[in-house]
Amino acid sequence: MALVVLLRGVNVGGHRSFRPSKLDARLKHLDAVNIGAAGTFVIRRPVSRTQLRAELVRRLPFDTEIVICQGREIVRLISRNYFASQPMRPDIVRFVSVLSKRPRSTPSTPMSLPSRGRWLLKILARDNLFVFGVYRRHMKVIGYLGSFDRLFGVPVTTRNWNTITAIARVLGDGET
Repeated sequence: MALVVLLRGVNVGGHRSFRPSKLDARLKHLDAVNIGAAGTFVIRRPVSRTQLRAELVRRLPFDTEIVICQGREIVRLISRNYFASQPMRPDIVRFVSVLSKRPRSTPSTPMSLPSRGRWLLKILARDNLFVFGVYRRHMKVIGYLGSFDRLFGVPVTTRNWNTITAIARVLGDGET
């Protein structure tokens, strides 16, 4: 069973910077595949979440939230069409936020931010630990994404839908 690792808040604005390719090389014994620069990895060899988390903590040069989910969860998400009602336009970005654990609170969906006027971010749906949404390319969106921790009551990390599909492709190349 493959595992997917999502590191929170790395390589953003010079904060918690590291080279994912170097960590990828140090995790070769786990058949690790790096996806982009945001701290996203697919671990294709069998390892427990506890062992993987301990190894990541030991090898990372800083403390960060580590979210680990099963590869089959990502494959399942791809098979659903949470974005069907949303137009594909260059100014709209599809995203998935992953909750670090079961949320303390769950806002009703769909939800638009801001609540009045032209929306900048829409939360479309939640599926267990995954929150699906779209946002417009605008500087204020960073603040709305940053409010997800408070909204859900747990640490949250976000990835572009393109990253999720790249993870699914890697999973498709091996055992999920």
